[in-house]
Amino acid sequence: MWFYREGNFIGEETQKEMMEQLVEEARKRFNRPIRKVLLLPPDITRYHSGAGKITNMLYHILGSSCHIDIIPTLGQHVKHTRSENQWMFGNIPNRCFIVHDWQTSCTLLGEISKEFVKYVSDDHADWPIPIEINRAVIEGEYDLIVNIGQIVPHEVLGFANQNKNYFIGLAGKSTICASHMMAAAYGIEDNLGQIITPLRGCYFLAERDYLKNIPDVYVLIVKTRNNEGETHTTGLYVGEDTQTYINAAKYAREHTIHVFKKPLQKVVCIMDQKEFKSTWVANKAIYRTRKVIADGGELLIIAPGVERFGEQKEVDLLIRKYGYKGTPYTLNAYNSDPELHELGHAAAHLMHGSSEGRFKITYAPGKLSRDEITGVGFDYVDIQKAINIYKPETLKDGLNIINGEEIYFIPSPSLGLWTAREKFLNSLNTNLKFAKLMKEKEPDEQVWEQLLQLDTEDIKKYEAS
Repeated sequence: MWFYREGNFIGEETQKEMMEQLVEEARKRFNRPIRKVLLLPPDITRYHSGAGKITNMLYHILGSSCHIDIIPTLGQHVKHTRSENQWMFGNIPNRCFIVHDWQTSCTLLGEISKEFVKYVSDDHADWPIPIEINRAVIEGEYDLIVNIGQIVPHEVLGFANQNKNYFIGLAGKSTICASHMMAAAYGIEDNLGQIITPLRGCYFLAERDYLKNIPDVYVLIVKTRNNEGETHTTGLYVGEDTQTYINAAKYAREHTIHVFKKPLQKVVCIMDQKEFKSTWVANKAIYRTRKVIADGGELLIIAPGVERFGEQKEVDLLIRKYGYKGTPYTLNAYNSDPELHELGHAAAHLMHGSSEGRFKITYAPGKLSRDEITGVGFDYVDIQKAINIYKPETLKDGLNIINGEEIYFIPSPSLGLWTAREKFLNSLNTNLKFAKLMKEKEPDEQVWEQLLQLDTEDIKKYEAS
C-alpha cells in the first residue's frame, strides 16, 4: 500500500493533496513520465461514492499536457448521457469519455479454469470463467491507470470495487455472465460483507496472471455516516497491492455493516431517482437488507425513478418473463431456456432479487404499473400513497413509528449492509471454511492467513456481543 487516511472526516482539500501525492508517487514507482492516463471510475449508479469528484481532481492535477481518457466502468449498465457525465464528473470535457460496451469493447485474455472455480466455490459452481476485458486496458499503452471506487458491501463480491472495476465494470459478456452465476450459485448471503469471497479469489488470480504488467494504482474510498446522518469520506486508500484492498475492506466491514441482535419486521428504503432507474440497480435495497428482515416481514422500496426492470432490452424481457420467484425456479429456467442460459447474469440477478419466499417485497415505483410489478412477483403500492403515508423527507435514519407501526428507515441502502447477528455469523463461518480451502491450495500466499485471522476475530466479537 502506498499511503492512506482513515478514521476521521477526509475533506476535499485533503483528498486533493492525496491525489497530487498519487501522481508524484506513480512517476517514481513506474519510473516514467506521465503523459497518457486512463481513469476508471464507477458509473452513475455509484454517484454518491464521491468517485466522480476524485476523478475531476485527478483530471485537473494531471493538466492539459497529459492525454486523459476516462471509461466509466459500466459493466452491462446503460451508458451515461452527456448531462449525467457532467452531474457526476463536473467540468471534464465530454471528449475525454469513452463508453464501455460489454459486447464489442473487449478482448479475451484467458480463463479461470473450471477446476479452480469448482474448488474455491466448494462445488457450488463447475464452469470456467473467461477473462474478457476492455482492450484499452491492454492495448492503450497508458503510462498510468487509476482505478477509483468505493469499498462498500456487495452482493457478488462481498465488497465492491478494487479489481471489480476490471473484471465486471470493464468486462465482456462471457466474464460477467459466468462470474455472476458463480456468485449466485455460492449464495448471496454468504457473499455479502465478506472481505474475500470465492469470486474475489478468482479475480485475484486473473489479475496476477493477466494484468501483472499494467502500471495501475487503486484509489479506494470508504464512506460512513455521522451521528447526524450525513455521509462523509472517512477512509481513503491508495496502492497497487492486495493489502490496499484488505485494509480498506477491513475498515469498511467495521463501519458500513450494521449488525442487529434480532431481525427487523419492516424496513422502508428510498432510492435516489437520478441513480436508480431500473430494478436491476434499485434491488440493492433487497440485497443490502435481506439479512436483517424477519421471516414474514416486509421490505418497502420507494423508487421514484424506476422505469424498467433490466439494463438491456433482452434482460428486461427475461425479468418480465420469469420474475423474482426464487432460486429453484430460476435455476430450472436457466437450465431449460437457452436464452436465459446465454445471459447468466440475468439469472443470477433473478436469484439475488428474490426473498426466497421468506419476506414480502413491496415496490412503489415512479414509472412502472401495478401489473408490471406484480407480474414479476413483487407486491405493489402506488408511489404517491407510499410517500403520503411514510413522508420519507421527515423520517430519521433507523426506527420510526408511523400510524402505530414500527418501521426501520434506510435512506441509502446501497451505502451499507444491514444484517441480523445470527445471519452474519453464519456467513463468517462459511467464509472461514473458504479461507481454509485457499490456504491449503496456496500456502505461500499470506492473504489467506490474514483472512483466516480477520474472520476468526470477527466471529469471536459477534459471538460475544
